[in-house]
Amino acid sequence: MEARLEHRFSKKTASSRVARGFRKLRKDIVKYRYIYLMLVPVLAYYIIFCYIPIYGIQIAFKNFAPGLGIADSPWAGLTHFKSFFAGPYFLRTFVNTLLISLYSIIFSFPSSIILALLLNEVNNKYFKRTVQTVSYLPHFISTVVVCGIIREFTASNGLIGGIVEAFGGTPRTLLLDPGMFRPIYIISEIWQGIGWGSIIYLAALSGIDPTLYDAAVVDGAGRFRRMLHITLPGILPTIVIMLILRLGSIMGVGWEKIILLYNESIYSTADVISSYVYRKGLLEQNYSYSAAVGLFNSVINFALVVFANTFSRRISGTSLW
Repeated sequence: MEARLEHRFSKKTASSRVARGFRKLRKDIVKYRYIYLMLVPVLAYYIIFCYIPIYGIQIAFKNFAPGLGIADSPWAGLTHFKSFFAGPYFLRTFVNTLLISLYSIIFSFPSSIILALLLNEVNNKYFKRTVQTVSYLPHFISTVVVCGIIREFTASNGLIGGIVEAFGGTPRTLLLDPGMFRPIYIISEIWQGIGWGSIIYLAALSGIDPTLYDAAVVDGAGRFRRMLHITLPGILPTIVIMLILRLGSIMGVGWEKIILLYNESIYSTADVISSYVYRKGLLEQNYSYSAAVGLFNSVINFALVVFANTFSRRISGTSLW
């Protein structure tokens, strides 16, 4: 009897707690209605383009025919997944995607942190603003334009070819060399994203207490030691969060740039899962197969986010959830 009464009391307490929560939320919405109104376009974007398309995942398990629609297309089970795993392009696209992403994390990810740390040490505000503006600009250039510039620079008669010829070398088209694609891609990623990526780290740096630097100066610490013991620990949580987010997209290499740069002669090092999905889905109209490959890619990304978040929480105490 006492246990039953206790159970009813706990249920009433929980329901009253939920009711208070809803009342508080309603008051907040009324009080901050204009701020909540600003969330509507963002929520609409994610609902329309991220959640509603989840219904189409079942295409990966069917022999989809546009005339029949998603619901009436016959089921194929795991046929398309097995075809991809047993196919000749699985290992190539998987390894290329992994390598390009890892190179990007190793070289491109720290570049924004280094730029932010260097700008933080600059006292001349005019020089600092000039460097920031110049480094931000490439981010706003269209990917198509960037790829056009890269193609012109790496052609046999382009800028790089002219420099090689001036030093007595033989110019060649670099984008026809499989070994040159990854360095070209990573260097262009650094150039295009270093300034934009440094913004969040500069914002984190502005939140560090200036008195810590004053105390370090009094103790005789130089610039390097101040950066090592104050600046880096101060932005470490931001670095960890950004790294977790970056690891979550490790299998989602930017297919737009790759499609605009690669060609059949460099598929061995340039073809990634995203570009393979593009060819199979849009060019060959094999929708079910490409959906299966894309779903596999998304599952790997999700698993990496969970792993990175769990690992970070246990090691450093910083995590997304």
